[in-house]
Amino acid sequence: MNIEIWASGGGTNADTLIRYFKNVADISVVSVGCNRREAGVFQVAKQHAIPSMYWGKSNWNTKDILAELAERKVDYIVLAGFLKLVPAEVTQAYNGRIVNIHPSLLPAYGGKDMYGIHVHNAVLANKEEFTGITIHEVNEEFDKGKVLAQYTTKLSPLTEGLDSIKSKIQTLEHTNFAPVVDAWIRSKTLIP
Repeated sequence: MNIEIWASGGGTNADTLIRYFKNVADISVVSVGCNRREAGVFQVAKQHAIPSMYWGKSNWNTKDILAELAERKVDYIVLAGFLKLVPAEVTQAYNGRIVNIHPSLLPAYGGKDMYGIHVHNAVLANKEEFTGITIHEVNEEFDKGKVLAQYTTKLSPLTEGLDSIKSKIQTLEHTNFAPVVDAWIRSKTLIP
């Protein structure tokens, strides 16, 4: 099975996924896609000798996306901090084969413009006692797909800060995302 990772930022989750799947014989990360030219994920792909591509205005359309995915023989798409809405025709063509990670316990703090620091600031503002991550399938709406797994971390509302929340969320992501993706792919295929 071939995975393409889509990311928009530094690529720490992409790096964790790539490292994990290097040790899995029957599932491979074959490429990385990104919609920001200066994003660190391009360097991550380069370090691992994995081809990468830029999703810009000229090729961010259903026809080009599906053609590119077919050319690279991509079976599954893993969104690892990807900040664009995947076109409906792509989510339909890859129905049940696109997964995303979100830095909150959905449905809380989900939807358009709710990502990264925006989620953490909202969690802080509301003095939440818990936060976490959600790994979910992708459909035509931001953060509305079928939930596959959620992982929780306790917060100290009076002493918690942005850096500590980011660190706790990143630890949950790096520990849980790749194994959940692995199990999810196996649940959909004939791979034992």
